[in-house]
Amino acid sequence: MLVKQLGHVLYAETYQAMQDFTAKRAAETADELWLCQHPPVFTQGLAGLATHVLNPGAIPVIATNRGGQVTFHGPGQVMAYPLLNLQRAGYFVKEYVYRLEESVIQTLAHFGVTGHRVSNAPGIYVRLADPFAHHALTGPATPNDPFKGLGKISALGIKVSRHCSYHGLALNVNMDLEPFKRINPCGYAGLQSVDLFTIGINTSWEEAADVLAHKLTALLAP
Repeated sequence: MLVKQLGHVLYAETYQAMQDFTAKRAAETADELWLCQHPPVFTQGLAGLATHVLNPGAIPVIATNRGGQVTFHGPGQVMAYPLLNLQRAGYFVKEYVYRLEESVIQTLAHFGVTGHRVSNAPGIYVRLADPFAHHALTGPATPNDPFKGLGKISALGIKVSRHCSYHGLALNVNMDLEPFKRINPCGYAGLQSVDLFTIGINTSWEEAADVLAHKLTALLAP
């Protein structure tokens, strides 16, 4: 997998570039992993409802063809876009999503943080009171609030076309989290978003991106 550092790039241009790459690729085209940051932008997935965008203000809202609902991207967040031929890799979408989430869990573990999955809510979460606790989640704190005590540190949304994936995942490193309050993140009212900095990890965007890239390239191998 060829890893490309794109730097600070506009979301709309990157979205178009991913679509163009996927439409033109052939069976022998090498897989790529794009790493970047975007200026502030809300992106809406195919399942997204306009009512989940509460108060965007001057931040643009861009409709996309990825799965999922609304999320926020901004500086200080690692965007990782694997452009992967799933048929050649030899696994299906469910396994692909699992591997994406596992790459984030292993990246967080590198920094001593324990990441958690929540059933039917793609992405990775951390315990707000103790992000470094090792014990697994035993289930939702209350039946009606599966996110009680949790903060979301990584969102994901993908698109598969002709057995090839694009879009990907976001890992919050050190960013302005206020815009997350202007939406219902991933469609969940009141869901708190966090980054590595706010839970006590003072690392650079470059280090977090490098660790995540290594985890992704290893876990997405056939």
